[in-house]
Amino acid sequence: MHSIVSFTLVPINSGLSLSPYVAACSRVLKRSNLKHELHANGTNIEGPWNDIFEVIGQCQQKVHDMGAERIFTTIQVGTRTDKQQRMSDKTESVTRLLDAEQ
Repeated sequence: MHSIVSFTLVPINSGLSLSPYVAACSRVLKRSNLKHELHANGTNIEGPWNDIFEVIGQCQQKVHDMGAERIFTTIQVGTRTDKQQRMSDKTESVTRLLDAEQ
């Protein structure tokens, strides 16, 4: 099942800067070959359901391997059965509406 997922992974008691953890997860995501986009409060991923959740698990493990004893993760999932929607489809539809207003 094609899915679009947004997730935020936060190591607990690991200092104020999360950049090293975000960079480590970004490297894991890059190796996965899944389409993904980093944003200010997390990461979007699109692709097959099982592949996405496998790579999120790999990110969790990587952050644990970096010394985080506890992690809090939020995950939002969107799926459709009528068509295979991409992340870019969703943002482009809003952009078209805004452009039409000008």
